[in-house]
Amino acid sequence: MAKRIGQKIKLASVDELLGVPSLEGCQDIEVAKIHPFENHPFKVLDDDKMHELVESIMMNGVLTPVIVRQREDGDYQMISGHRRLFAVNQIGLEKISAIVKEYSDDEAVLAMVDSNLQREEILPSEKAFAYKMRYEAMKRKAGRPTKNNSSQIGRNFQTDIVLAKEVGESRNQVHRFMRLTELIPPILDLVDRKIVAIVTAVEISYLTPDVQEMLYEYMKENGECKAYQIYALRDYLKDNGKITRLELIRILNENAPKNETNKFQKITISTTKLKEYFPTFYTRSQIENVLFKLLEDWKKENGDKEG
Repeated sequence: MAKRIGQKIKLASVDELLGVPSLEGCQDIEVAKIHPFENHPFKVLDDDKMHELVESIMMNGVLTPVIVRQREDGDYQMISGHRRLFAVNQIGLEKISAIVKEYSDDEAVLAMVDSNLQREEILPSEKAFAYKMRYEAMKRKAGRPTKNNSSQIGRNFQTDIVLAKEVGESRNQVHRFMRLTELIPPILDLVDRKIVAIVTAVEISYLTPDVQEMLYEYMKENGECKAYQIYALRDYLKDNGKITRLELIRILNENAPKNETNKFQKITISTTKLKEYFPTFYTRSQIENVLFKLLEDWKKENGDKEG
């Protein structure tokens, strides 16, 4: 049915278009009663942008209220506004404008992640844990699919497909980011600093934490590894199960980029040569410890000479 001429049309407000929350139900809440969201994946940094936010709040107050939900003990859990809460704590304000929402645990996760994904700059580690939290919350909220894969989020649609569509990424890219949550923190930090490429980091994520630790020590000395070096490492582990530091170094060096500046790529020590210096009852671990001790002593001695 056509609209009558002169019929009023309701237009969205500027706040609605910009996603600014309605001030309806806004109240002042004691800062001391608001607690950060557990396992909040987004970093709150005391950087230049934070200093600007602190100055803005000092001059104008908190223009956009934070969003919280009430806990069973009467205090509140932050949903959206961790940076504002940090700034208010820096200033020393006792209360902050807040809107209290009634969210279930999973609804709270979805709201928290969605509100933070609107930021312009998001680190790979933040996306990784945010996507994983959102993915797990969506799966719980949807319930177990039937044989026809039907669920509350749509028949014949899998959770990862829906998540990818909602965050504007490909399904494969969402899975790549979620794999980053399996990295040890030092290597994940290298990804955030763009020292290790995401494609390489995904391959590293399939290594056990102890092998990742050895790999991290190697990269501190030799720089970033390439994905094909990690492929070779994983192939070795697939056949052998375990690996020593010496073996790890050998494999990575043998598969390092072939260029003149990489003078370590062909260094290997044969078993025959090792037998000339070590008793037959020595284990690989004992041999490795002796070699690294000798190398450390050599490094200290030559370091002193160069100084």
